[in-house]
Amino acid sequence: MPLIDTHVHINFDAYEGERDELRSRWRAAEVVQLVHSCVTPQEFESIQSLAHQYPELYFSVGFHPLESHNWVPEIGDRIATLAESDPKVVAIGETGLDFYKADNPEEQYRALSAQLNIAQNLDLPVIIHCRDAASSLYSYLQEFVGNRGLIKAVMHCWGGTPEETQWFLDFGFYISFSGTVTFKKATAIHESCQMVPSDRILVETDCPFLAPVPKRGKRNEPAYVRHVAEVVASLRGVSLDTLGAQTTSNARSLFQLPVT
Repeated sequence: MPLIDTHVHINFDAYEGERDELRSRWRAAEVVQLVHSCVTPQEFESIQSLAHQYPELYFSVGFHPLESHNWVPEIGDRIATLAESDPKVVAIGETGLDFYKADNPEEQYRALSAQLNIAQNLDLPVIIHCRDAASSLYSYLQEFVGNRGLIKAVMHCWGGTPEETQWFLDFGFYISFSGTVTFKKATAIHESCQMVPSDRILVETDCPFLAPVPKRGKRNEPAYVRHVAEVVASLRGVSLDTLGAQTTSNARSLFQLPVT
């Protein structure tokens, strides 16, 4: 049963010296494709190198909201140039809003707006990070979509309430669930997981963060997306095979990944 991990960070130092072993484990877990997210332009070279080393690995280019105090227009130019020049770039991001760890909304909106424009111009989906900012993001997107038209996007590592989930579904966005969906007390995430339409749901690890049960507290890795998929399937009352087929098809549709 093939799976696609739609959000990884395997360029991080946590995996130094063992990425080939990491790959062996994700292949054993039937993870057939992965999307590597990006935090800053300093990562462009390392992520691009990994994507060309491992054929099943694709990547995004972008600028995380917690880095937005460093945003300058030249970064947008670098994002657009790499996205246009490398066919393994399948998305822009991760971008978005994070008011949990930072209180600089104007800077975050500036970086977000620039990246949404790039994605729209290049017809690429956006990987959106949203933490303690759902209502602000929703209001901003209403204005953006009203002025510029719809965008393709995924709410990654989603942890919002069912009401918030519906806001972003109404934009046509995909919703991606990570290891947090396996946590026993994450009732709002469980409810959101149950309400997302079958053609709009994705799974991810966000590794090395947020390892799912039964690996909670350990370093996360792509192979563990299978644990996420098992819980998502159980919550939705479908078989693992069905959930795997749905999420794989959805990921390929959103990111325009080849069928392997």
